[in-house]
Amino acid sequence: MTSDKDKKEDLEKLKKDYGILKAKYGLPDFSKLTEDFNGVERASDIETDYPIREIRRYIVDKMFNYLRFLEAMLNPSNVPMYVFSMVKTLGVDDKKKLSEVYKELAKIEIKVMELDLDFSEKKEAEFIKDSYNLWQSIKKNISSVTETIKKNWDIKSDEGKRDYFG
Repeated sequence: MTSDKDKKEDLEKLKKDYGILKAKYGLPDFSKLTEDFNGVERASDIETDYPIREIRRYIVDKMFNYLRFLEAMLNPSNVPMYVFSMVKTLGVDDKKKLSEVYKELAKIEIKVMELDLDFSEKKEAEFIKDSYNLWQSIKKNISSVTETIKKNWDIKSDEGKRDYFG
């Protein structure tokens, strides 16, 4: 069993290794990466000669979770009822934003397949840098849409009281 001291040392080693990669490839700060992609620091729990690959996997996990959620929002079939309620609150512009984000995240899925097939530290670093920058714009669009959902939730749900669920 790993002690807290060992975990801290592993995390410090990961940060040191990342710092070298950051300087070499112009990557974002580790702290900024962990703010946006929670769990990145858990890459320190995995013994590997390629910490950059593990960091990329945590970034991809978050992006793929959003991809699946957006897929449900844009094509709601066999989804929980609350998704239908959210979709009803969206206007054309919101759906367009979600569609654009979805396309960008889908492109990431293809890039990930390429990275998984042929490891390259440089390509991994480029992916992390590009993904971080993309995420900055994506989260603004998603945040804008969630504000619309919150604002319209009660209005749209009141209109649907006559709906039949039987």
